Amino acid sequence: MIAYLAGKIILKKDRFAIIEVAGIGYKVFLSKPTLLRLPEIGQTINLFTFQNVKEEALDLYGFLSYEELEFFETLNDIHGIGPKAALEISVLGPLDRIKDRILAQDEKIFAGIPGIGGKRASTIILELTGKIKMLGNKKDSSDEAENALVGLGFARAQVKDALKQVPEDIKDPEQRIKIALKGLGR
Repeated sequence: MIAYLAGKIILKKDRFAIIEVAGIGYKVFLSKPTLLRLPEIGQTINLFTFQNVKEEALDLYGFLSYEELEFFETLNDIHGIGPKAALEISVLGPLDRIKDRILAQDEKIFAGIPGIGGKRASTIILELTGKIKMLGNKKDSSDEAENALVGLGFARAQVKDALKQVPEDIKDPEQRIKIALKGLGR
């Protein structure tokens, strides 16, 4: 499972970007607002990813924050919502505003998203209301390096111990991950 990518932007198109990581180019589908927030071609980027495995395809969906990824995964778990629709919904605006509008039962939030009419919007809101409340109650770490290492399969306790060994003056998540991986034996 590919949960995190850190690499150089090789190409940007209207629905995806190609990110080079260790000489391999990964095609990562991104929402239009996320694509607009990406740095220029040739710059480095860190993305949390969701790997969608289907019989006919193997797709990666990218997010700039772990919270966006988590919300996407919640949306993707709803019956009748595929990853492409979940990607569009997950970035309709600031995450807190989306959650507030869903909790307020505002069906208009989904206007303009292909394949989501009134009935589907009602179903999504009904299913999401309880899940959003649960997401809000989770203790979430905002440490990008910690979340990436946990996404790679390490136990959070191990990761926290490894990150404590990283010098405090190193702030770049990519560097912190590299140093922590050495401590974790990889």
